Amino acid sequence: MCRLLTPQLKEALKGFPLYSQDGKGKDAVCRAIFALGSVRWFILEGEADGRDTILFGIVIGLMEDEYGYISLNELSELSLDLTSQGLGTLQVRQQPNFQPTPLRDLNDQRLQCFLAEFGK
Repeated sequence: MCRLLTPQLKEALKGFPLYSQDGKGKDAVCRAIFALGSVRWFILEGEADGRDTILFGIVIGLMEDEYGYISLNELSELSLDLTSQGLGTLQVRQQPNFQPTPLRDLNDQRLQCFLAEFGK
């Protein structure tokens, strides 16, 4: 079982299968947030696909900010080895106690800039 497929995530995605928020733009509801360092994944929807869960959302902080599909299995395998800096290995984590929130109401400047540019 994928370490990121928690009861909290299952509950957050219930009723939000892929394509359920198409066309909602800034009114789409972010169901969960994952982070690794300064990279954040804002999850809008998702559904089981065999032994994986396919998510759709926005990734901020990689080479390019973008909408896209995310394999939960692949996300759970990502890590950042910072042992040479004395920090150990970082893994992707789900933001605890996050309550579903419309994208427009999330307090993340880079996300809001992305949404403003995408909406033009």
